[in-house]
Amino acid sequence: MGNLLKLLQKPDDSTPDIFLDFENAQPTDTERAVFEQVSIVLKRADVILHDLQEYQGAGEFIRDAISNPNQEDFQEKAWAAVCPLVVRLRNYYEYSLEVAEAVKSLLLIICSTDMTPTEHLDIQQATAKQFAEILDFTLRFDDYKMTNPAIQNDFSYYRRTLSRMRMASQNNSGDMSLAVNNEMANRMSLFYAQATPMLQTISDATTKFVSENKDLPIENTTDVLSTMTAVCRVMLENREYHTRFQQGDTILFVLRVMVGLIILYDHVHPVGAFDRRAAIDVKRCIKVLRDQTPNVEGLLNALRYNSKHLNDETTPSNVRALLVS
Repeated sequence: MGNLLKLLQKPDDSTPDIFLDFENAQPTDTERAVFEQVSIVLKRADVILHDLQEYQGAGEFIRDAISNPNQEDFQEKAWAAVCPLVVRLRNYYEYSLEVAEAVKSLLLIICSTDMTPTEHLDIQQATAKQFAEILDFTLRFDDYKMTNPAIQNDFSYYRRTLSRMRMASQNNSGDMSLAVNNEMANRMSLFYAQATPMLQTISDATTKFVSENKDLPIENTTDVLSTMTAVCRVMLENREYHTRFQQGDTILFVLRVMVGLIILYDHVHPVGAFDRRAAIDVKRCIKVLRDQTPNVEGLLNALRYNSKHLNDETTPSNVRALLVS
């Protein structure tokens, strides 16, 4: 109960004046081991995103197979088309498990009790940078997944066919020769059933981190998320910071990270990001998004449709109106 009361306390209005070097931050000695470990995971992020973006699906083969249920050649062609695609889907799912472990490793560094959230972000910038890169990857992955119905259609067809094959053979020994065995298919099904599976993965990882580290106050985690959100917002509002960006897409990166932080906070905090008692000035964050040229409607949509508490009765009407209009 005491932790909940601390979480619901109205935060002070001070905004940390930090420039997070998302482009060039290098690890300190205390960060280095985890930094190198997480770097191995992040090296695959662009490959995963590119592969997902190029995912075409086996819709034509599946439609032919369904339309011609008694013609074995159509069934074989559909199965041959779907199996390599399901292997790709398995790769994405297995990568999400690596991302979840990376999230917990990073949180263990930037949520420790030896420093305030502001000090963590100021001193351990390489850790903050990697956490930001995971959030950026998460939003991009889920956007590609949500806009590609072939993913769910292919996997659903695979599971239906797998079920028929198992019933026909009544023999589980063939599972190991399949693209994905039944046990893995069940786990993957839970992942792909989510509208935003990667966001759910890192939300669950964050919640699990809190439950596994009972010596760390829960507000350490939520305060780091809200503080990092404020830092991103200030970096976007302050044009002087923009001159320090060396890469043309850094502003969009910071925008995505800010949105990812808001959504993650909204999923792990008891009252979410939109309540008046929340530590995030979500109204100012939305204003920053709406002021962008060209517009970032996709990120506004991410807040509209991926948030957990936006439509709660406690959400101020003026905040809700900013996202509706």
